[in-house]
This record gives sequence, C-alpha cells and structure tokens, in this order.
Amino acid sequence: MNNFLRIKEVMKKTGIAKSTIWLWVSENKFPKPIKLSPRITVWEEARIDYWMKEKL
Repeated sequence: MNNFLRIKEVMKKTGIAKSTIWLWVSENKFPKPIKLSPRITVWEEARIDYWMKEKL
C-alpha cells in the first residue's frame, strides 16, 4: 500500500518551500500530486523518494 504525504510533509521531507514545489509541479520538474478532494492534495511517498534519489 502506498503512503501519501500532504504538502507540509513533502516540504519537511525535501526541504523545499511550498511555492517552489508548486512551481516545479507546473514546470514538470516535480512529481504531480493526487487530488483527493477540492481541499486535499497528496503525493505518493514512493514517487518523492524516487525523485529525491534521481536528484543526487
């Protein structure tokens, strides 16, 4: 089962600011989130881990 992260958890894990995350998502430089409801957006932790590994 996948573990999902909210924006604050993604910021803490990556050390990237919220505005930068959203900018990079719009520029296809960061994994796309999943919209669960109008107010809830999450990222798959495995995708974030893979993205971080590729950036090293």
